[in-house]
Amino acid sequence: MNSIVSLKNVTKRYVRGKQSVEVLHALNLEIPAGDFVALMGPSGSGKTTLLNLIGGLDNTTEGEVIVAGERIDRLSGGGLAKWRARHVGFVFQFYNLMPMLSAERNVELPLLLTSLSKSQRMKNVAAALTVVGLADRARHKPSELSGGQAQRVAIARALVADPTLLVCDEPTGDLDRTTADDILGLLQTLNREHGKTIVMVTHDPKAAEYAKRQLHMDKGSLVTADALHA
Repeated sequence: MNSIVSLKNVTKRYVRGKQSVEVLHALNLEIPAGDFVALMGPSGSGKTTLLNLIGGLDNTTEGEVIVAGERIDRLSGGGLAKWRARHVGFVFQFYNLMPMLSAERNVELPLLLTSLSKSQRMKNVAAALTVVGLADRARHKPSELSGGQAQRVAIARALVADPTLLVCDEPTGDLDRTTADDILGLLQTLNREHGKTIVMVTHDPKAAEYAKRQLHMDKGSLVTADALHA
């Protein structure tokens, strides 16, 4: 099976004053197409740094990062931005919706970077909102939505350009258990029925059970990889 994500001897250091802090240590990782990975570990273990490298939001200090067939560690800022727009859908804990825009306008935002016509953009938006079960909330603003609905809009926005990979950082961290389970069930459906490859950082063991695999990090290294039968 082809790997969507391939990391080879990836090291990441940050310089703080005169001190160099190594947060990832010669890490190797393969994520095949169609996988759903839960990335777990204590605070400071490096999991969000790893997620940011996979999503092209940060650069390595050493090593190769190949995602969707591209050596993204070699791309310039502009090239990386174009690559992200084409290949990665992001879902964050706090939704990051524009408060003055309706749900459909929020979902449309990534498509404004494309050459699609307005009519085609709106068709894609309607399809994405239908997938997440919010076709009837298209004209509602974020303040008129529940937390779970707002996160569904954020997921629709992540899906609307049909990305290769969904990158989710604590997507249910701000939700109650029932709503969180609804969102995780949606991610599971996107993986199983729509073939989306998903990498999700979570602190929540119950959330991790929705994934196909759990990868555990500690002190900048992968320590275990447990196959699940979710």
